[in-house]
Amino acid sequence: MRSLSIKIIIALLLAPRLSLGAENYENPRTEWGIPDLEGVWNFSSSTPMQRPSQFGSRQYLTDEEIGERLARSAALDEASDAAIPGTGVDEAYNDFWIESAELGRARLTSHIIYPEDGRLPPLQENALRSNTREPPERPVRNALGIVFNSDGPEDRPLSDRCIIGFNAGPPITPSFYNNNLQIVQNKDHIVIITEMVHDARIVKLGEKPHVPDQIGLWTGDSLGYWEGDSLIVETRNFNGLTNTFSFFGSSENKHLVEKFTRVAHDQIDYEFTINDPYTFTDKIVGLIPIYKVAGQIYEYACHEGNYGMVNILRGARVQEELEKRNQLSN
Repeated sequence: MRSLSIKIIIALLLAPRLSLGAENYENPRTEWGIPDLEGVWNFSSSTPMQRPSQFGSRQYLTDEEIGERLARSAALDEASDAAIPGTGVDEAYNDFWIESAELGRARLTSHIIYPEDGRLPPLQENALRSNTREPPERPVRNALGIVFNSDGPEDRPLSDRCIIGFNAGPPITPSFYNNNLQIVQNKDHIVIITEMVHDARIVKLGEKPHVPDQIGLWTGDSLGYWEGDSLIVETRNFNGLTNTFSFFGSSENKHLVEKFTRVAHDQIDYEFTINDPYTFTDKIVGLIPIYKVAGQIYEYACHEGNYGMVNILRGARVQEELEKRNQLSN
């Protein structure tokens, strides 16, 4: 029965569906005559951000490659389910717990579509590089990482501190879970609400000025306009306390352009372009299909009762005390 279910899921995912640039699709309009992007959307994905080298400059997977990928994922899940008795929690985690499978077909070989090899462009010689194998120095710009100090909350990643979600951006990037956002519209503004960490980015529409250059914001200052049926959002004035992209750069020189195009009743193509000549030698263009959710976003109460941070720091103090005792006893 389980094997039959897996085959049905693979068949449904490989079935034809509206996708990029769907023909004859008429974008719904709001009462103000602008494209309707409102609703809750999910940007989960199992597509890597950077393209594996074996694909070269090829942007899309074949049907055969998609089938192989889905079958392999199903087999891993089945093996993980079978291993639950007598094993640890880590071994039992699969796509039921982690949002790694997009709701549509995994056509892209990578989310980065420029440079043409789907990889991050080379870094500038003096660009900031965050090392994921050593604790970063303050200010910690990483939203997520592997190794951190625990002398104080300032040494923890931004997502631990409930400042910036590790997938919220901008630009938004698929991650482990909580890959949901909500778009709210009126005539003069668009509000982009990300589930992680319940951030509401207000995009002013029309010919309005950016805030003065000396004002830096965690998620930048966003202005938007319509280009046909696409919403274009230009963001600058980042505060420099986040990375430009991934683990690289300091965001004060980042210029971000996002493009939201509804291509089906249940799909928006989200495209982003990052320019930071102080960090990368070329621009970065990414494409992430996002899909409509028949539900709502619930509050991600990160700070309220954030006992995780308290316990991290408390555990570090206990570890220090044990090390001192070991040194004295030796």
